[in-house]
Amino acid sequence: MPPPSPVQCNGSAGCILRNSYGEWGDRKDCRVLSIAYPETEEEMRLAVAQANQKKQKVKVVSGFSHTIPKLACPGKEYYSGNAVLISTAKLKSTIEIDTAEMVVTADSGVGLRDLINRVEAAGLSLVAAPYWEGLSVGGLISTGAHGSSWWGKGGAVHDHVVGLSLVVPAKESEGFAKIIRLEAQDPLLNAAKVSMGILGAISKVKLSLEPGFKRSITNNFTDDAHFEDEFMDHAKKHEFADITWYPSRRTAVYRYDDRVPLNTSGDGINDFLGFQSNSILTSKLLRAAEKALENSRSVRGKCATASTVLAYKRLVANGLKNNNLIFTGYPVVGHQGKMQTSGSCLYSPSTRTDITCAWDPRINGLFFYETTAIFPATKFAEFIREVKTLRELKIDNFCGVDMYNGFLIRFIKASGAYLGQAEDSVVVDFNYYRADNASTPRLNQDVWEEVEQMAFFKYGAKPHWAKNRNLAFLGVQKKYPNFNKFVAAKKQLDPQNIFSSDWSEAILFGKEAEKGDGCALEGQCICSGDRHCSPEKGYFCRTGLVYKEARVCRYSPSSIAWTFSN
Repeated sequence: MPPPSPVQCNGSAGCILRNSYGEWGDRKDCRVLSIAYPETEEEMRLAVAQANQKKQKVKVVSGFSHTIPKLACPGKEYYSGNAVLISTAKLKSTIEIDTAEMVVTADSGVGLRDLINRVEAAGLSLVAAPYWEGLSVGGLISTGAHGSSWWGKGGAVHDHVVGLSLVVPAKESEGFAKIIRLEAQDPLLNAAKVSMGILGAISKVKLSLEPGFKRSITNNFTDDAHFEDEFMDHAKKHEFADITWYPSRRTAVYRYDDRVPLNTSGDGINDFLGFQSNSILTSKLLRAAEKALENSRSVRGKCATASTVLAYKRLVANGLKNNNLIFTGYPVVGHQGKMQTSGSCLYSPSTRTDITCAWDPRINGLFFYETTAIFPATKFAEFIREVKTLRELKIDNFCGVDMYNGFLIRFIKASGAYLGQAEDSVVVDFNYYRADNASTPRLNQDVWEEVEQMAFFKYGAKPHWAKNRNLAFLGVQKKYPNFNKFVAAKKQLDPQNIFSSDWSEAILFGKEAEKGDGCALEGQCICSGDRHCSPEKGYFCRTGLVYKEARVCRYSPSSIAWTFSN
C-alpha cells in the first residue's frame, strides 16, 4: 500500500485535501471545489492565469503533502468555488544536470529520491537533504527542510538553491500570470526559496552539486551527562553530525558521520527504522498498545516500551545496513545518495497490501505530534539544562517521547533566506502521542507543553514551517530580522494576496486562534483558564513546574470534586 494521494475528489462534491497523517491541527477538512494537475511549466502558468482572471485563491500542493500546518488550504470560506488547488504531482518530467556548472535544475514536483538517483548516476552528489525522502523539490525548499551540517553551505537544502522559477499573478496585458526566473544574485531569491507557497507557484528549482562522495557513519550510544557541553565540538568535528537524546534512558547517541572518498570500501544504506514498511497488523497493535497505556495511565508501561525500543535500535543500528543487507558492524560506509535520506515505506509494492508506512491514516496506525524548534546555537545548552531539571522531578514522565525517537538534534548554518535561520542553529525534533479525539487529554501532557513553551517563548526558538502545533507560531514574525523584507517581496509578487489564505496568514504572522473549550489540548491555544483544558476529565490550567511562565494542562484528579462541588 503506497501512501494515498493527499487530494481526494468526488465529482461535483469537490475535493478534500489532507496531509500525509490524515488530520490537520484543527481536525477540520480542507475542501476545495477543483484542482489542476499541470504537467509543464506553461500549464502551471495557465492554471494561475485562469485563477487570477476569475479572482480565485490559489494554493499549491505536492504529491506528498507532508506539511503539518494547514499552509496548502485556501481557507474554509473558499469551498464555494472561489479557490483552486494546483498539484505538482505530475510536474516532474524535467531533471537537467549541468556537469560544467555543477548544478541540477528540476521541476518542482520531482521527488527527492528521483532527483538524488539522477544526480548520483552522473557521478555527482547533492550535499544537503532532509532525513525523510518523501518530499517534492519545491515543497522541501518552501518550508525549510534540512539535514544536519555546520560545514560548507550547511544542512538546510534552501541554502544550496542557486536559482528558481516562480509563477506569479500578472496584469491582463501580461496574460494574467507570468514566469519569473530568479538567479543567485537576485535579492528576491532570498524571499522565494523559503516562502511556504505564498509568493507564487514554484515551477523549477536549481540546486548546487558537488563531486560524488561516500559517507562513513558510526553511532555511539553513551551517557547523556554532558552532551549539552559537547554538541558544538561534535558538530564542528563531523560534517554530518547529529545527536539523538533519550532523556528517560539518560542516553545520548552521537552520530559520527563524515565524508569519505569514493574508493572507500562499502556499499551500505541508511534505511532508517522509523521509515521502513511495517505490516498493517503490527502498526495497529503498536497503536492499540500505546492507547491502552494512555487509558490506564501506565507510565511504567511506557518506560518499559522505551527501553525495548532503544535496545532494538542499538541492535540494528537504527536501520543502517552494510552492503544493502543487514547491519554487521560499524562503520557503515555507502554512497551519499544512499546514506543522506531514507523512506523505504514509500515504495511498498502494490502486490503487498499488508504493509505500509506506520502512520498511514487508512490503517489506524501511529498517530502523533511533531514539535520542531530551531535554537540559536548560543541558547541551546541552557535549554537542555532546564529540560534536565524538569526531567529530574520525575524521570518516568519523559518515557513517552523515547517510545518514538527521543530528541533528534541537528545542525544548520546561518542562512540568507529571509525566513531562514539568521544564525548558526540547533534544531530539535520530538514526536509524541496524539489522541484519536481532540477532546481526549494525554498522559503527562503538561510536561510536553512546558517543554514546548520553554523552547519557543523562553529561549526564542523558531518553529519549523512545515511542522508543529499552532501555538508554536505565536509571535513568530518577531524572530526573523528580515521578516519585513519578506512581506515587501510578498506585496511585490502577489499584491492581491491570491496565494495567501487565512491559514497561511495565521502561521506567517503568528496569530492566536480564538480560544474555546479544550483548545489547549491540541495546541490550538495556550490555556489561560481551566475550560481551555479538560476539567471534567481532571485536566486544569496550571503554571509550569520549572518554567513558571508556562501555562499547561495538568492532570489533577483531586481538583475535580472541588471544582464540581463549588
